[in-house]
Amino acid sequence: MITYVVQAGDTLYQISKRFGVDADTISSVNKLGQIPYLVIGQSLVIPTTERAYKVQAGDSVYLIAKKFGVSPESIIRLNGLTDPFMLNIGQIIKIPELTDSYGAIEVNAYIEPSVPSPAEIIGRAGPYLTYISPFSYTVNADGSINPLNDSAILEASKDNNIAPLLVVTNFSGSNFSTDIVDTILTNPSVQQTLINNMLSIIRSKGYYGLNIDFERISPANRGAYNNFLRRMMSTFKPLNIPVSVALAPKTSDTLTGAWHGAHDYAAVGNIVDFVILMTYEWGWSGGPPYAVAPVNLVEDVIKYAVSVMPANKILMGMPLYGYDWTLPYVRGGKWAKRISPQSAVILAAKEGAEIMYDVKTQSPYFFYYDDNSKHHMVWFEDARSARAKFLLVSKYGLKGVSYWLLGEEFPQVWHIMDAMFRIVKV
Repeated sequence: MITYVVQAGDTLYQISKRFGVDADTISSVNKLGQIPYLVIGQSLVIPTTERAYKVQAGDSVYLIAKKFGVSPESIIRLNGLTDPFMLNIGQIIKIPELTDSYGAIEVNAYIEPSVPSPAEIIGRAGPYLTYISPFSYTVNADGSINPLNDSAILEASKDNNIAPLLVVTNFSGSNFSTDIVDTILTNPSVQQTLINNMLSIIRSKGYYGLNIDFERISPANRGAYNNFLRRMMSTFKPLNIPVSVALAPKTSDTLTGAWHGAHDYAAVGNIVDFVILMTYEWGWSGGPPYAVAPVNLVEDVIKYAVSVMPANKILMGMPLYGYDWTLPYVRGGKWAKRISPQSAVILAAKEGAEIMYDVKTQSPYFFYYDDNSKHHMVWFEDARSARAKFLLVSKYGLKGVSYWLLGEEFPQVWHIMDAMFRIVKV
């Protein structure tokens, strides 16, 4: 599989001829039927199974195979070489494309029950998911849990061989509640009530595992949170129910801050079965325009995480969305609108914008003027930015990735991931 960036004057026909791939196949993989025309700077996934190579002086089948990380036998077979020791300088030979070459990973995706047609969405993503996490069951200060209409998601997960994770959060109103989570963490009796209630839901609804997403915990309750997780594990581990925890992104053992202070990477990584790093929202709807998940900053978080916890316990967070900001940005002003990667390309085509790419953050962006002559800046994800993040998973030997949020259309990401990794089903 190749990632190609559209240049001025390109047509789908020319691109298909260049790579020897049927135009309809390229269109289908990238859903080009939704886009008025190709956009300069647009990233396309080309589903090739091979690439061309011109033989150089000193080349041998063995050396070429080593260069591209494939077997000599695969080159001999693909090219029908009757005498593989006789290569001519300038000769064009085909190199088989690597598939699943980066090993096996586990993949989670969060999904909101309110999303339209959950069965259809899950069906499309089904082959590429290990887990699915309906967001979310919310807790109360007495340890009770509010109901969630998750039946359609659970049914679709069963149909697609995806293991559902029970997501429990301290979300209340429009934000995560410090008061609720602090009350729970300082009352052992309430903790036990909550644990019993979580176990009851898991058993009655057929959940595979548990995902705890407690945020905005008072930093003073950092130790209490760790002890709560230990208490949970003493209940769930003997029952073979895996427990995971979502953690805010941090690059050091920060002890302060509403979002970061109570999340103890070293302790949590030692206690639970695996963690989900929420490596996104550097660019966020209420802040200035910026990449949502800049790969350089994501890597900084991963470097710290693997220094204090096992890499094979880490799912790296990946966004399935971007933001559309109105310029100039004014703090406290109008918040940016969330936009899917597919919608971003459609918007760029509609507005005649050229998509640019920031090398440092490995993220695409573009500018446009709306119908009211307001200037906009859009940061989003594309095939290049997704691949850059997948390479971090391989580089650091991570357990896998976790997507926020299923339902935002990004067709390319599944094809890239599938070409690079073997997706584990549990």
